[in-house]
Amino acid sequence: MKPSIVKTLFLVLTIGLFPDTWAQQAYKDQFAHTFSIVARDKNTGDMAVGVQSHWFSVGTSVAWGKSGVGVVATQSFINPAYGPQGLKLMEEGKSAGEALRILVANDEGKDFRQVGFLDAYGNAASHTGKNCVQSAGHYIGDNFAVQANMMLNDGVVPAMVEAFESNGHLPLAERVVQVLLAAQKAGGDIRGRQSAALLVVNAKPVEHIWQDKKVDLRVDDSPTPVAELERLLKVHRAYEHMNKGDLAIEANDMDTALREYGAAEKMFPENLEMKYWTAIALANNQRLDEALPIFKTVFSKDPNWKTLTKRLPKSGLLTVSEGDLKKILSL
Repeated sequence: MKPSIVKTLFLVLTIGLFPDTWAQQAYKDQFAHTFSIVARDKNTGDMAVGVQSHWFSVGTSVAWGKSGVGVVATQSFINPAYGPQGLKLMEEGKSAGEALRILVANDEGKDFRQVGFLDAYGNAASHTGKNCVQSAGHYIGDNFAVQANMMLNDGVVPAMVEAFESNGHLPLAERVVQVLLAAQKAGGDIRGRQSAALLVVNAKPVEHIWQDKKVDLRVDDSPTPVAELERLLKVHRAYEHMNKGDLAIEANDMDTALREYGAAEKMFPENLEMKYWTAIALANNQRLDEALPIFKTVFSKDPNWKTLTKRLPKSGLLTVSEGDLKKILSL
């Protein structure tokens, strides 16, 4: 049955069960039946939300987080206010459980909601409304909670719990991805797959808002969204090394730059940019013989990189002699 038909039937049914205002609001709410996890790394204090659904761009409405405060997953018939209002309550000192209870108590649509909260101290809380579509349920564990509705079977939630508890050796983001993969392997959303998202925030408040999200990845439309999310996370890790390399170049620390660029290239060897900046770092570190073959490979695949090379000396990003520059550009 198409989601639009389901929502229409739902509206008809709720007119007889609830006040007109709620029936109208339920119809307007985004229809995102899904499975998700809210979790905290006990070692770093970082917090994360991971989600997959057979619905377009699920991450834009389900996943919420703020560094030093907590994370929220709001799903089923989504009430997006649970995100900002839940974070506000936790920032004011309410625990995850207290914040969730306050919002659920004041939500006329609570029987159709499913929500997971987690605060900066690792307290987790979940709510599964009695009218969430089966298979539906949640589990609250040590520094995490998982929640799922409209699943193929009752094995999804236990599979998520086992995956989180057995992957404590992984960084939080990678651990959350394993939970999503386990949920899908156990049956997942009865309708199939379409989108996924991963959000990680810091353990403590940040000085600048742009520092708030350590990882913010979304797959809006894909036949295999979690597999794509896993791939994007690997790319994200590679670019973390690239960013550290860039900072090292700014500080004229070529040894660190080479190390970081090399690590990035190993993780994403087909990426020309990572090869290119490795070559730049080598050239700047008086290791032109090692840099030249890399430049040659990059230029042969995309000559625009050679054009860029001509511009770098003026910006101070390429510090070789005129003779060495000519060697590079002659490739």
